[in-house]
Amino acid sequence: MSRQSSSRQRSESDKGTTGEGLTEGSSPEGPPERTPDVPAQGRDDAGERDTAAAQVADPAADVDTGADAQTTVTGPLVGTAPDVAPIRKGWRAKYPVVARTVAWTVTGLSLAFVFIALLLPTKLTLLEPSAFMRIPVEGIFGATLLLMLPTMARRVVAVLGGAVLGALTILNLLDIGFNEFLGRGFNVVLDWILLDDAESYLKDSVGGTAATVAVIGVVVLAVALVVLMALAVLRVSNVMARNTAVATRTTLVLGTVWVMCAALGVQVAGAPFASRSTTALVQDRAERVRKTIRDEREFAKVAAVDTYGDTPGDQLLTGLRGKDMIFTFIESYGRSAIEDPAIAPGVDKTLKNATKRLNKAGFASKSGWLTSATYGGSSWLGHSTFLTGLWIDNQNRYRTVTAGDHMSITRAFQRTGAWRTVGIMPGVQKAWPEGKFYGLDHVYDSRELGYKGPKFSWSTMPDQYALKAFERLEHGKKHDKPLMSQIILTSSHQPWAPIPKTIPWSQVGDGSVYKAIQKAGKKPADVFTDSTKVKTEYGRSIQYSVNSLIDYVLKYGDKNTVLVFLGDHQPLARVSGDNASRDVPVSIVAHDKAVLDRISHWNWDDGLMPGAKAPVWKMSSFRDRFLDAYGPNPGGGTAPASPSAKR
Repeated sequence: MSRQSSSRQRSESDKGTTGEGLTEGSSPEGPPERTPDVPAQGRDDAGERDTAAAQVADPAADVDTGADAQTTVTGPLVGTAPDVAPIRKGWRAKYPVVARTVAWTVTGLSLAFVFIALLLPTKLTLLEPSAFMRIPVEGIFGATLLLMLPTMARRVVAVLGGAVLGALTILNLLDIGFNEFLGRGFNVVLDWILLDDAESYLKDSVGGTAATVAVIGVVVLAVALVVLMALAVLRVSNVMARNTAVATRTTLVLGTVWVMCAALGVQVAGAPFASRSTTALVQDRAERVRKTIRDEREFAKVAAVDTYGDTPGDQLLTGLRGKDMIFTFIESYGRSAIEDPAIAPGVDKTLKNATKRLNKAGFASKSGWLTSATYGGSSWLGHSTFLTGLWIDNQNRYRTVTAGDHMSITRAFQRTGAWRTVGIMPGVQKAWPEGKFYGLDHVYDSRELGYKGPKFSWSTMPDQYALKAFERLEHGKKHDKPLMSQIILTSSHQPWAPIPKTIPWSQVGDGSVYKAIQKAGKKPADVFTDSTKVKTEYGRSIQYSVNSLIDYVLKYGDKNTVLVFLGDHQPLARVSGDNASRDVPVSIVAHDKAVLDRISHWNWDDGLMPGAKAPVWKMSSFRDRFLDAYGPNPGGGTAPASPSAKR
């Protein structure tokens, strides 16, 4: 064989190993031999077209090029025919237009998903297009970091960063829900227990099956959000790696714009165009965690100091001896019920008529305002704040105080030994150990009140029935000492549908009569989702509760009856409005003029409806004022300042 012929054969063999193929009919000498993997020096036309088509069809495919990876080709067996050379096949090659559309759509959705997560506000009222017309600095920083990392590190950081962003998004969504219902953000230390209460509320409102489905849906959504966010960030990082030059220029431009806008204070719809909201939220959450931990230690010290803690029983409540005391909380009875133009007309008319009816029967009343420690829910925080004189605005504080021996108003009555103390708790459906802390000789929960009728959404029974059961079980019986009762009325609890109707007291019976009333009532879903109907029905529920209570006093009260009733908190923002106060009405009703004379220095308004200029006190200040007014030295002013009333 000539030197020229031998050189030509070597050249032909080289072409086979580099992917350029063999000419038809050629057959190298010797047995087939697998050549080692070598960097690709070239491709035949079909291979180049296939690779190009794949990259165009799927710009996010997991094929790293350029700086991200070195392209290699495994050489075929020497002597392998070109028609069996490996060629990329699949639906992308078969439908390149569809593949390209799907790829760009997924990439665009991933970018949008990440962008929305970085700018998601924590209040429903801020959830509008202008909230997303900003540049998030966290996105710029994240893109810069991903561009600097090698392949494996980039992928790991992208997945972990996406998962963290997904978790932060879940917390933002919880903030939206808590701000909507409770008027405050979600506390990552304290508020997990409230999710269990939310599940119970769903069961009571829509039934066990629907509540279970909802809970499963929420859990699946939370997991999916974390997973999808991780995949979205990974997708975006892969696209940037395959288009390093474009991604670098874009990141540099956005970073420059962000710095300039931040320096100039540019704003869009009242918010900085150069956003750092995610960073600020993370810092805020960290600060809230530190404050919560510090608050728990400090509150324990505050709760240990009690102005009246060592006062002997014979020096407590001397101005109320012989009186039947009724302390009643009306669910969600807030200032909005009296002042909101969409709600007030019906409620105000009810309060004015009730005042006239009481006056006609020989009763008098005075009213003011208290600022509740809670808003939209968590009624027990309002109850405990009012009764203990401590500002109890979270679950940790509630657990701390109820585990101690700080004196409540109700326990003060028990300490005197001059009253029998009972609790009527239709909203309590299981063991309630706090009854001992509150100094109640006996607690009647929903299982002990003998109700045989239907539930009215969350409320286990109508208020009128609960009051009738109180009369049957305690108030109507003969006692060797007067009665002090704590009654929680629940018919005005959200979602305010269906609402009971007042009926003749003789027809209340075991509650079976309410089946037809409940069936004829409105459905919760029809009311709660309608911003107009929900206000109307909320107002009707307050009217029902107030009428039931005043009707009870007029029918079963006497010259020794003293009624103290108030709201526990304002209704949620959908009813009370954004930025509503936390004020609730409080009234004292008595037949004996001397009872109200003792609080004349409070300057409360006459009647059941406090005016706009009536005094507003912190709810935690009521206990000391009350014990002072009805102690041995009435009218001597508020008891000595105590840290127990501080926030």
